[in-house]
Amino acid sequence: MPRMKTERAGNAFVLGGALLWGLFPVITQLVYGAISPLPALAWADLFAAVFFAIIMTVKRQWGSFADRAVFRDILLATLFLGIFYYVLTFIGLRYTSAGNASLLGLTEIFFSYLLFNVFRGEKLPTLHLVGAILTIAGAGIVLYPNTTAFNMGDFLIVAAAAVAPFGNLFQRRARGSAPSEAILFVRCAVSSIFIFCAAYALGERMVPVFSFTVFALLAVNGIFLLGLSKIFWIEGIFRISITRANALSGITPLFTLLFAYVMLGNVPTVWQLSSFVPMFIGVLLLSVPKQQFLPR
Repeated sequence: MPRMKTERAGNAFVLGGALLWGLFPVITQLVYGAISPLPALAWADLFAAVFFAIIMTVKRQWGSFADRAVFRDILLATLFLGIFYYVLTFIGLRYTSAGNASLLGLTEIFFSYLLFNVFRGEKLPTLHLVGAILTIAGAGIVLYPNTTAFNMGDFLIVAAAAVAPFGNLFQRRARGSAPSEAILFVRCAVSSIFIFCAAYALGERMVPVFSFTVFALLAVNGIFLLGLSKIFWIEGIFRISITRANALSGITPLFTLLFAYVMLGNVPTVWQLSSFVPMFIGVLLLSVPKQQFLPR
């Protein structure tokens, strides 16, 4: 029973994070008129770092960095997720469409399966594997009409998806000895410095056209989307397999469609609406606790 409760909590964390993360493209699109993507990400990371610093101070968690092994895992997670993943994705988006990028980003489920279930021998029940395939199929239905020919941008997006599981590996390992807030504080603080430097080197406008709305949207991106949603993600992968968590989070595009319709007036297409069936079934299968597959 405790194991089943742990898995259900993991499912809830991942789905909660997917719900929040579904807002990220919409909120980011709303600030593009005032600032370009790379500095927007850097500012969001900075807001998130401040948010985590306040939480750590209130909870008195600064001693979490005393263990050098844990700090090394946090830095490696930052390297793979906070820097490699976002830089590859950003450069890739210069050369490919958002539809291609979203579809190819789903290959992270495949790379996670290779790393954790093939090479590291973690077990994935058949029902969960079927659920993962249905989730990918549903997301593919959402994004298929927007796909174009393969190009260098596509390759960079796939490369980003390939490095993400390594970051999640170190992130999950660090969570065994350090709280999520400490992991994410380092990740966001280091990433913001690096991305600010990269944006400056690329000649991007560093400071947005100031308005209260832009400031509020950047703060929401940092505190809730790069902040709270990532706490949910780390707490989720600490309780369930990363392959299963990635598949569950494949429902994120559907949340994005809903938010885009409400906030931007983007009406979903027939293809997008038809994806609900396989995605819904896939999420239901993935939500079944692994404990139920074991003999009683």
